[in-house]
Amino acid sequence: MTLAFTFPGQGSQFVGMGRELAESFSSARAVFEEVDDSLSQNLSKMMWDGPIEELTLTSNTQPALMACGIAAMRSLKAEFGVDITEAKYVAGHSLGEYTALCAAGSLSLSDTAKLLRIRGDAMQAAVPVGAGAMAALLGASVEDAEAAAKAGQTKGICQIANDNAVGQIVLSGEKDAVQAACDAAKEMGVKKAMMLNVSAPFHCDMMAPAAKAMKEALADTVFEAPLLPVINNVQASPVTDPEKLRDDLVAQVTGRVRWRESVQWMHANEIETLAEPGCGKVLTVMLRRIVKGMKGVTLNTAEGLEAFATELKG
Repeated sequence: MTLAFTFPGQGSQFVGMGRELAESFSSARAVFEEVDDSLSQNLSKMMWDGPIEELTLTSNTQPALMACGIAAMRSLKAEFGVDITEAKYVAGHSLGEYTALCAAGSLSLSDTAKLLRIRGDAMQAAVPVGAGAMAALLGASVEDAEAAAKAGQTKGICQIANDNAVGQIVLSGEKDAVQAACDAAKEMGVKKAMMLNVSAPFHCDMMAPAAKAMKEALADTVFEAPLLPVINNVQASPVTDPEKLRDDLVAQVTGRVRWRESVQWMHANEIETLAEPGCGKVLTVMLRRIVKGMKGVTLNTAEGLEAFATELKG
């Protein structure tokens, strides 16, 4: 099995996330405890007991999802002898890129938790509530989405934020501009264009204040060379240089998440299986829309981790 580990972004969180791993494995519990200590917050209690309104705040969601991904990876190694280097690549969707970098040894767990808290706070504070918006275009090509965004730009900032999968593209920007882009997409015959219920317009130029905050935070953070190449959101191709990885995390805040291209690159370079550790199955479901026949595996239960390790070892 030629393998890559891929880590999800916002949207995969739910009350109870990570609880089974913590109850099953001491290695997972240790991850949640270290994240709690790093943030001086009982984040794990919020993850397991809610309330969902607090868990879905960006500043909580981001470190929570990262903690679940790292808990799964450390449990794989401690309990079943599966190391990150069994894979050829790692990748992560938006905040998931931080999880990938932590899993690959570029960032310490404590630093990753603190960076994601800063990132969540900065992204939320970058734009006044109600000023920005995001919208999903379903059934649209990249060319359709670019044309719709261009139409929206007559009203203000409007950009492709996420190129998630074939026919699944997300726009981000000023509210009136994104609405105008949706109207244009419908006129062009795009299957569905719908505004999303989000707290801020991520991955567009409105996030420039957050990018500045992350540049300052990342400048003070120790980056090591990853144990294996990272297919990052900005390049959609392998990156191993620590300084390039650092710079691209800043660019990622306002830039497009090139997830479809990242998966297609891995498929073209002989990756057969994408494993999604931590929480949910968003990336595994997206995979079906990107590459036919490529295998996706979710790793978020004790049973799932054991079955994966057994298959991997033949």
